[in-house]
Amino acid sequence: MTWDIFIGCTLIVVARIGDVSFGTMRMVAVISGHRGLAWLFGLIEMIIWVFVVSAVIAHIRTEPAYAIAFAVGAATGNYVGMTLQRWLPFGDQVVRIFTRKGTALFDDLRRKDFGVTEFKGVGRDGAVSMLFVQVRRARAALVVRDARKLDPACFYTIDDIRVANAATSNLLPTSTQL
Repeated sequence: MTWDIFIGCTLIVVARIGDVSFGTMRMVAVISGHRGLAWLFGLIEMIIWVFVVSAVIAHIRTEPAYAIAFAVGAATGNYVGMTLQRWLPFGDQVVRIFTRKGTALFDDLRRKDFGVTEFKGVGRDGAVSMLFVQVRRARAALVVRDARKLDPACFYTIDDIRVANAATSNLLPTSTQL
């Protein structure tokens, strides 16, 4: 393999990582109702994609390594895009915490100005509290950190929220996001 082919393959891999990552972020923006960001991410994604595909197609017969670079870049782009998606600041999440120290954790989270609702339940080993906390994506890790600090044995799940009842939330989506 010559240096020209190696550099071409490297550029194709990097470009595919970029366009597939933008595609992943575009889908998150679409699901979260951020039309402007979805449009921008889609535009960048397609510009990169068109140039990469045209380069691969133009040289596929003489340089099959370009096709492999195209596939490697796409696969890696999925991984990178999913990683970046976790860091995107938009969107709301619900953190569900199952704990035997519900009242103490409830009070701690309220003191820290988190909106939290507590439900009493019974699990396999007896009484348990279920705490539901609605937060911006960037603050979900803080809730988990606080919960683990107070109760290292707690169980939690985190899910994205598409729509929340705005009557009790200051996180009301605008009419363009619905």
